[in-house]
Amino acid sequence: MRRVFGFGETVLDIIFKDGQPRAARPGGSVLNAFVSLGRLGWEPCFVSEYGQDNVGRLIDEYLVENGVNTRYVNRFNNGLSALAMAFLDDENNANYTFYKDFPDERLQELPEDIAGDDIILFGSIYASSKEVRKSVLRFLETGLKHGAIIIYDPNFRRAHLADLEELKPRIIENIKYADVVRGSNEDFQLIFGADQPEDVLEIIDDDTKLLIYTQNSGSVKVLLNSQEAIVHAEKITPVSTIGAGDNFNAGIIHWLLRNGTTRAGLQLLQEAELSEMAGTGIKFATNVCLGFDNYISHDFARGILAGQ
Repeated sequence: MRRVFGFGETVLDIIFKDGQPRAARPGGSVLNAFVSLGRLGWEPCFVSEYGQDNVGRLIDEYLVENGVNTRYVNRFNNGLSALAMAFLDDENNANYTFYKDFPDERLQELPEDIAGDDIILFGSIYASSKEVRKSVLRFLETGLKHGAIIIYDPNFRRAHLADLEELKPRIIENIKYADVVRGSNEDFQLIFGADQPEDVLEIIDDDTKLLIYTQNSGSVKVLLNSQEAIVHAEKITPVSTIGAGDNFNAGIIHWLLRNGTTRAGLQLLQEAELSEMAGTGIKFATNVCLGFDNYISHDFARGILAGQ
């Protein structure tokens, strides 16, 4: 079976609404996607780090219970697992405050057994931070050497604008590694000042990359080799938008795996297939917005597996 590898941060999300804690969930951009993929039986391999403390043990048990392979997680003793306080506004979008205490030595063991047409997901500020940059590049070079499909989600938040000058060259380098770039209109506006997907493609200067441009509750545009597909999001009243974009990524990966799409096959996708792929991403993201979980529900996963 083809495998999925992901490089991303792990936090425990503590979710607040109206000043009160409502839920606590293991979180992080790639982690959220991987719990959903684990629930679908894909057994994704997670490359990350968290402590041997109580929070780390809770997270590790949760990942294993949900079908995520934690072999490549660095479990450190000198430090504490990261926490994220997520404060929901009136529209149930989250503003974050992070608490981190990492050791000096980080992410030493990385997967070397990546095979052709395996899938790699990486992204967020974690993938552009100087503290883990050498490990990120080692991981990506291994994937590139073996012909894996590489998916990048910049997931850039307004809170990081003060660091944009330092982060931007690394974000651009990440994009160059990727076969698929999935980002929101806010990501690209904050990073590049680009307001349209065509502007992003001009900046990337490579129309062989599959660009997936999401617009929150609006439409999704997919661009590849001068083709364009537009799919409209479902109209819902969200309980929480945490994990929506992450699970859109999970939906894209699930579609690629279910349809047997290889790295070479990406370039052959036609408009109808691009629309179907984006539609799958929207379904995953919509399901996540209907509750406080950061991942698709077990019932939704069962429905997907049953072909509903």
